[in-house]
Amino acid sequence: MLPPDWIDTLQRHISRKSRITVLTGAGISAESGIPTFRGPEGYWTVGSQVYHPQEMATFAMFRQRPDDVWQWYLHRATICHAAAPNTGHLAIAAMETLLGDRFTLITQNVDGLHLKAGNPIEKTYQIHGNVFQVRCAAACSPELHSLPMDLIGRAKEASLTDAERALLTCRRCGERLRPHVLWFDEVYDERYFHFESSLQAAAETGLLLIVGTSGVTNLPNQVAWTVLRKGGTIIDINPAENPFSELARRSPGGTVIPLPSGRLLPQLLHAMQQEMTGRSQP
Repeated sequence: MLPPDWIDTLQRHISRKSRITVLTGAGISAESGIPTFRGPEGYWTVGSQVYHPQEMATFAMFRQRPDDVWQWYLHRATICHAAAPNTGHLAIAAMETLLGDRFTLITQNVDGLHLKAGNPIEKTYQIHGNVFQVRCAAACSPELHSLPMDLIGRAKEASLTDAERALLTCRRCGERLRPHVLWFDEVYDERYFHFESSLQAAAETGLLLIVGTSGVTNLPNQVAWTVLRKGGTIIDINPAENPFSELARRSPGGTVIPLPSGRLLPQLLHAMQQEMTGRSQP
């Protein structure tokens, strides 16, 4: 059930025509069967060495062991490709249709499920990238390209073949292609990761819905703190307590809702639809 004061909070932001921003993390995709990045599925064995996800997801590791890094990402891309958007993803896409330019989606997820659900790529701030896109590791061009679909579905620990390496070679300069993701030894920027755009949206946000994120990365924290400093309302939707929970409680009208997003977001969408059309709550 929604908190009893949710309708009052929603009415206030709808009547003010506030910007509503949704910030999503791994929790929403876990409900579609995608293992969390730092969970057991993230670890990778190369020979007798077991690597932590934070070791695999670096440009330094890519330079040292590019084939092993690509094997890891192609396995993750295969899992993501097989997954389908859940009711939470679909509710967020419907919110964007309902609210139009008053809506912003910021996602830490690289699985593309928001795009599958119907959120347009040009308006979706994928602040950690997308595993289905690649770019030149030597940065000979800023262009993004689609990951060749011939690489999806390969065996988890199969070594890359010469043909697969050729598919992962930049046609412009002959260097390797890399996954279009933000690695742990890299920094946010605007061109690829919507850094300034996300902070600008946060500064204009009246209501921030934080969905399934643990708050351990930099830009999501900056977004939440910006909303709090500007006097916006924060709703934290997460079954587990996390660093955003306290920010939500400190915000005016904010709250923490310890429910899975797939259960809660359709309810929030329904409440928005009722308010936007002027119908009374049943």
